[in-house]
Amino acid sequence: MSNSKLGRLAGMTTAMFLLTAISPLAHAAWEVNMPRGVTAISQEVYGLHMLIFIICCVIAFVVFGAMFYSILRHRKSLGAQPASFSHSTKAEILWTIVPCLILIGMAVPAADTLIRMEDTRGSDLSIKATGYQWKWGYEYIDEGFGFFSSLHPDHNVARQLGSGIDPASVDNYLREVDNPLVVPVGAKVRLLLTASDVIHAWWVPDFGGKKDAIPGFVNEFWFKPEETGIFRGQCAELCGRDHGFMPIVVKVVTQDEYEAWRTEQMASVSVQPAVITSETPAMAMEVSSDPAAAPAAVPEWSLETAMASGESLYNANCGACHQINGKGMPPTFPAIAGSPVATGDVEAHIEMAMNGKPGTAMAGFGPQLSDAQLAAIVTYQRNAFGNETGELVSPDQIAAHR
Repeated sequence: MSNSKLGRLAGMTTAMFLLTAISPLAHAAWEVNMPRGVTAISQEVYGLHMLIFIICCVIAFVVFGAMFYSILRHRKSLGAQPASFSHSTKAEILWTIVPCLILIGMAVPAADTLIRMEDTRGSDLSIKATGYQWKWGYEYIDEGFGFFSSLHPDHNVARQLGSGIDPASVDNYLREVDNPLVVPVGAKVRLLLTASDVIHAWWVPDFGGKKDAIPGFVNEFWFKPEETGIFRGQCAELCGRDHGFMPIVVKVVTQDEYEAWRTEQMASVSVQPAVITSETPAMAMEVSSDPAAAPAAVPEWSLETAMASGESLYNANCGACHQINGKGMPPTFPAIAGSPVATGDVEAHIEMAMNGKPGTAMAGFGPQLSDAQLAAIVTYQRNAFGNETGELVSPDQIAAHR
């Protein structure tokens, strides 16, 4: 390489170094280390990570230092002569014992942390988390209520081709949900993890752990946040085509704020409307648990009522694959507009909505949604996007398929 090229390369390197050193934005882009997290376990994991990193750096310095010293000090040009011995018993014993002691020194604190990471005893709150393609269902076991947490509708629209929305204009793009998991600060939260279709994984980096959600199995995971705030994660298992649109958001609040939120959720369980929207907890009971409670005003089930409820439910549950405009993304996700399913036999349509279609990405929504919700979605699909069949699907028709 010529001197002029070397000079230009050195100048470019120097300029890049100065730019990185001066610009705070450049520093923000170089976040290569683990987060410290907001739980004691996550901070211990960070401490172990840094300890082992330093040990590895010291070992590298010693080994490479010895190599470079030997290469330079005992090179042929200085008249060095090769040794006549074949091996050294003392050296072999030394380089066997020292690495073993180093590994033991790293394994003891790591094993202690791993054991406590698996200890879910003494939890203050138990939540069942079920992974679906592509959302999470949360059930507060001791409280008797639950809900689904999906990619926020605004983000779902922005990610679709032809939406006309600049993703940069959407805060926390693809990392926001419609219903975050809410927990009180300082509480030990025990998660019971499973899945309904494929393997998922619940992962929030600030909590210092990840656990798989496997169909037919229940795994346990716990965290105890020590700070309030909003903490974001992601499904960490490749769970299907739209895997990247399955975020996790945990909102850690004060005890008083949690009690107020809990009371609100319990009220929605006790008085459940007949027409359920995407904002209503999807696992909530449809009948009041209090016999003395006054019956809620039940709107008449009509085409207009079902269509109004079905639109928001379709956008929240079906729009990710079949698109908000119903045009789909063929061939993987067929269009709803003009679909032979949405304009054909209504019983076959209900069956597919409830149980999915084997061998395809079409998941069954029977375990996820109530009869009223499914009836509203099917009605909407059969009358939106130019289908206009005029058919009204009732919750009783859905119940007949369960």
